[in-house]
Amino acid sequence: MVEINLLMVVIMFVSGCLSYTLKRKHLLSMLLSLEFLVLSLFFLLVIYLIYYKFEFFFSMIFLTFSVCEGALGLSILVSMIRTHGNDYFQSFNIL
Repeated sequence: MVEINLLMVVIMFVSGCLSYTLKRKHLLSMLLSLEFLVLSLFFLLVIYLIYYKFEFFFSMIFLTFSVCEGALGLSILVSMIRTHGNDYFQSFNIL
């Protein structure tokens, strides 16, 4: 049963990486791909903690940091839309 779950996590992670690298037009789609990667890593963490019979306290810390990362990404998206008028990643100039 663990092998099936690990295979599902690997498929989720690879599909998240592919969608992150192939869908680079909008910043919102890139943020959604990153959140999907975080979700697959959280699922892998839960499988690991269940397999070795550890406590789930670290999973709550991981969820807290992933929520902070999502909020930071959304704030960057909002500030980019306010300054540039769209969320195209190519129109964002680093300089």
